[in-house]
Amino acid sequence: MHSEALSRVLYAITNDKGCALLSGEYGCGKTALVRKVIEALDPEVYELALVNYPIFSADEFLREVLFQYGVDTSSSGSKLEMFHRFSTFGYENVKKNKQNVLIIDEAQLIEDAEIYEQMRLILNVQLEEKGLFSILLVGQPEVRERILAYPQLDQQISIRYHLHYFSHDDVVAYIRHRLRIGGMTREIFNQEAYVAITRASHGVPRRINSICDLCLLDAAASRVQIIDDVIVQKVQ
Repeated sequence: MHSEALSRVLYAITNDKGCALLSGEYGCGKTALVRKVIEALDPEVYELALVNYPIFSADEFLREVLFQYGVDTSSSGSKLEMFHRFSTFGYENVKKNKQNVLIIDEAQLIEDAEIYEQMRLILNVQLEEKGLFSILLVGQPEVRERILAYPQLDQQISIRYHLHYFSHDDVVAYIRHRLRIGGMTREIFNQEAYVAITRASHGVPRRINSICDLCLLDAAASRVQIIDDVIVQKVQ
């Protein structure tokens, strides 16, 4: 699921598809996936701005984005002047054969309708029919409902993907994968433990990490070789 999401998001960015929307439940790995997206983008080709916590007014939006692009925003200016600076910045990068990418994490926090309108205008800025900016919106499920209220922006979203909670099989595969990455070559959780972890975590990767971490700590302290459901219940 995460591999598919990564593939679709990168397709949208690298093929000038305008805007992509990645949504998902709390703790399902959205921020980790954003890091993978950033790692995959060659800084020689892509000029990247990342806004992690978009709680600001419409007057501050372009200023914050320019700041994240590394542009000096100390001088004051109207929204129109800031938009001109923003457009000029985008044009200059495209002339250098660099693509501008804007990633907004926790996008469900945006409540000001004018910010959505500014994003629409950003997506409309073009040079020889090529968009100057690609936008990736990342947020919890309610971000989808918010954007639906702004059809002009919603129509510009070319790629949408929603990350769901893990099924039981996903939980087992995820834990085994993490153990392999850590160098573990044998099975250390029994089947009852996997069932207990699925129930306790509700399939949320962040909770799975926490539960398994505590299970490993308890097993090490108790010098047991196999983690069972009793240990899982004990550490909750």
